[in-house]
Parts: sequence; C-alpha cells; structure tokens
Amino acid sequence: MSKQTEVKKIIPCLDFKDGKVVKGIHFVDIKDVGDPVENAVFYQNEGADELAFLDISATVEGRATALDAVKAICKNITIPLTVGGGIANFDDIERVLAAGATRVSINSAAYKNPNLIKEASKKFGKNAIMVAIDAKEVSIGKFNLFINAGTKDTGIDAIMWAKKMEKLGAGSLLPTSIDRDGAKNGYNISLTKAITDAVKIPVIASGGCGKSEDILEVLTKTNSTAALAASVFHFRQIKIKELKQYLKNNGVKVNL
Repeated sequence: MSKQTEVKKIIPCLDFKDGKVVKGIHFVDIKDVGDPVENAVFYQNEGADELAFLDISATVEGRATALDAVKAICKNITIPLTVGGGIANFDDIERVLAAGATRVSINSAAYKNPNLIKEASKKFGKNAIMVAIDAKEVSIGKFNLFINAGTKDTGIDAIMWAKKMEKLGAGSLLPTSIDRDGAKNGYNISLTKAITDAVKIPVIASGGCGKSEDILEVLTKTNSTAALAASVFHFRQIKIKELKQYLKNNGVKVNL
C-alpha cells in the first residue's frame, strides 16, 4: 500500500511535436492541444506540483530536444520542469539543464548506453537524472521495455530494467504503460506496483488516466510518489485544484 505519510505530486505532461503540445492514444493518433508556454502557465496557476515536457518525435527524427520551447517555458514558470525526448548524451543533458530544466528524462539513450546514467548521475547529481521506462505487456504479467517512442521492443524485462537503472544511479523513474497511454481506462496498476515494489527511488505513474479515481487508485495501491497525466488535463476533464481536494478528502497527502 502507499506510504500515506508522503506528500504526493500531480504532474501534467506536455507532449511536444512541431511547436505544439499534442496528445495521442497508444503513442499514435496525435491531436494538437495548444501552445506549450500557455499550457505550462495555466497548469502552474492550477496548482500543478511539477511539469513534464516530452519532445515525442525527437528520438525518432534523430534530433536534439527543442531547447527554445524549454527556455520559453522555464522563463514563465517557477515549478520544476522535467524534459525528455532526444536526450542522447552528456552535451544534450547539459544543454537542457542550462535551459532551465530541473531534470532530464532519458529512455532510448539509457538502453543504448546504460553507462550514460551512471556517469550523468555523478556529474549532474541523481536528482537531475530520471529514466523513462515505456513498457508494454507482451504476455500475461510480463512487461518489456520499448524504445524509440514505443516503436521498438528491446526484449528486456521492464521491472529488471528499473532495478538496473536504480543501481546505475537514476534518481527517479517514469514508467509509462503503452497499452494504457491516452486510452483513459486507468493506470496499469500491476506494472506500476511491480516497479515501485522493486526499487526505493521515486516512481512517477504514467499512462492511462481517465478520471480522478484513477489517480487516487494508483497513489494508494502502489508506492508511486506522483501521478503524471496529459489528456484529462489538456481537455479540462480534471481540474487540478479539485483533484487535489478530492485526493485529500480520501486520505492522500497533497500540497493544496
């Protein structure tokens, strides 16, 4: 069960493509949901604890993260920002942190060069290094790590990967269920619980939020330290202030 003495965080996610915030289903069927800076400011005012900015096509297109957008967001908000997508090496990490990000989220590059996590953690500090784990259920109860924006199955067990990343120095983990992403039918509790039970570092639940009850469920049935969501916030189905009050009323510690 969740450690209810711990303050839980709510993190809206800005998936970024072609200069706009977008949202898809199962990593495809992308829809435009507006300007990144406007969205970031809106969420800060709404009471978000942190923000995530994921340049979803950077890795597939073989380019670096869109730094102009990161800089623009950081100039307009004061809450922490995690940036992911297209971060392949030390230089990329350095540029993103210099642009104002609090931490980076690394997925494909961690698979291609696990030592990057170890060295980056030493150089920039554990808190600046998050490893994203895009996972898909390949057989009942078995989840594999996928890379390249969910397009390539590595064949590696996602829970074993989480443990390895923690050992190498990752400061936090962001597991996303590809099966649930954008589908709004709830977080994958079995995936999230398996990872939170396997590691001691903070884990942010991601993929599948459709209603406030889904966030309550993942924060109370797993040891996730935060819940990340996109669609329900972008399309204003859930208001963060109301969500936090709902969570508090149900025994979850949050910053109001």
